[in-house]
Amino acid sequence: MIKIAPSILSADFSRLGEELKRAEDAGADWIHIDVMDGHFVPNITIGPVVIRSVRPCCSLPFDVHLMITSPENFIDEFARAGADLITIHIESTKSIEETLEKIKSLGKKAGISLNPATPFEAIKPYTDFIDLILVMTVQPGFAGQKFIPEVVPKLKEIRQFINRSRLDIEVEVDGGINRETCNIAVRAGATVLAAGSALFGAADMKEEIRIWRKLAIQ
Repeated sequence: MIKIAPSILSADFSRLGEELKRAEDAGADWIHIDVMDGHFVPNITIGPVVIRSVRPCCSLPFDVHLMITSPENFIDEFARAGADLITIHIESTKSIEETLEKIKSLGKKAGISLNPATPFEAIKPYTDFIDLILVMTVQPGFAGQKFIPEVVPKLKEIRQFINRSRLDIEVEVDGGINRETCNIAVRAGATVLAAGSALFGAADMKEEIRIWRKLAIQ
């Protein structure tokens, strides 16, 4: 079954704990948490302190997406804060293998994210170390952007490689995912849909998630 991961970047931060509970009650599978440092991407969001404070509010896995420079310096903090899956960008560090091994050594699942212009070829050497490939379908850094259709061939390439290699790797898409694009992403090979405004901004998140699940299998 397709996993749906509401992104808290679009949640109401004045009542973040309640927003996470709302997503859980609506039938979400994961909670997607974007961490930005104002350096790797031109925006700043949250850090381990916030993640730690809301961890008791929700029992869903925390899918923590590090859009930060030198993520290897912060893995311990995010693991202790309550992250279940930690994703780093292939472009953010020269210590890819070591950072992935560190994530796994802490008992967490590890992921690599690809910016829209970064080819899948760049992460092939690391596919034995990861549990997830996060494909950015917008430029990282800001919520509310439109889905970049040029990323679809890369999604298909990743799916074909995973199937051919018989690897147990989730493929997540993040950016511009909504009723119109969720089916496109799933048909191309995605297994996890991360979305912010289309879910947290929905009048009824539970109904929205139900619709997405139906659209994803058509």
